[in-house]
Amino acid sequence: MTNPNDAQETGFKAFLEHLIELRDRLLRIVVAIVVVFILLSPFVQTLYNWLSDPLVKQLPHGDKLIAIGVAAPFLIPFKLALLVAFLLTLPYTFYQVWGFVAPGLYQHEKRLITPLLVSSVGLFYAGMAFAYFVVIPMISRAAVAFAPSNVTPTPDIAAYLDFSVAMFLAFGLSFETPVATILLISMGIVSVEALVKARPYIIVAFIIGMFLTPPDVISQTLMAVPIWLLFELGLVLSRVFNRHLERFRTEKAEHETQGYGRAGQAVDLPVVAGAAAATATTTPVWEDEQYVAEETVPVQSTDDEEYHHDRRRNGGGT
Repeated sequence: MTNPNDAQETGFKAFLEHLIELRDRLLRIVVAIVVVFILLSPFVQTLYNWLSDPLVKQLPHGDKLIAIGVAAPFLIPFKLALLVAFLLTLPYTFYQVWGFVAPGLYQHEKRLITPLLVSSVGLFYAGMAFAYFVVIPMISRAAVAFAPSNVTPTPDIAAYLDFSVAMFLAFGLSFETPVATILLISMGIVSVEALVKARPYIIVAFIIGMFLTPPDVISQTLMAVPIWLLFELGLVLSRVFNRHLERFRTEKAEHETQGYGRAGQAVDLPVVAGAAAATATTTPVWEDEQYVAEETVPVQSTDDEEYHHDRRRNGGGT
């Protein structure tokens, strides 16, 4: 019988091993970010100049960004370098997270989740590129064009960095629409048919946002169309993903409905059940025979009784 204390100690040791592994993987992620940050440190000014180009190109000739904070000209470029280091090491971060989670997954789950992780990183980078090359230049052009005549657009470098990071996160996450759609459908939260029926309402929402959001219809169309196309791509990929998922579930169900003989070959469960039923019906008969044998062993036969009676009658002993 298993000792509860031993089982509890074994569970605690397993939990401690997982905790140590998680700590090691987090340390590797931090070390990777720090190493990339150190490598980018000599190029911090170049990085910020590259980031501010979409806005500076829209300013009047010769104008530049300003720095309100005393230490902002020194700290803001290094802050940008740290953010760039985090983004560059994002695939390695996902790799470490995958290495920690993968041992607890089935083989078919690994084959399905791996493409989702790779595509999510690629889509996030694509969203950031779209924000940098399309969205930020359009917003910068609109901000300068619609500025009042008594206002000179001279943005602060810290405010522009915060604005750029917000745009990168917004469009990076927006480009995760196909992955989010596949996950929602695969988990059963929503179905493909329900999303297809809701498609007209989604298009209407994009059209309303296109006319109500500044600066103009063309720029808003350029912002709305990619997200809508990604939504349609998510619907298409979710159908393919669901077919593979159903196939894996069917194979797993067939595997679980089979028993295995001593030779390692599959045996149908009805055969095993029939054999067990036959054994159950013959066992009571064997037990009854054994019971009768045990009861009849101590009983003496009639020949033994006549032999002792003759000896007593002839004067013999017992």
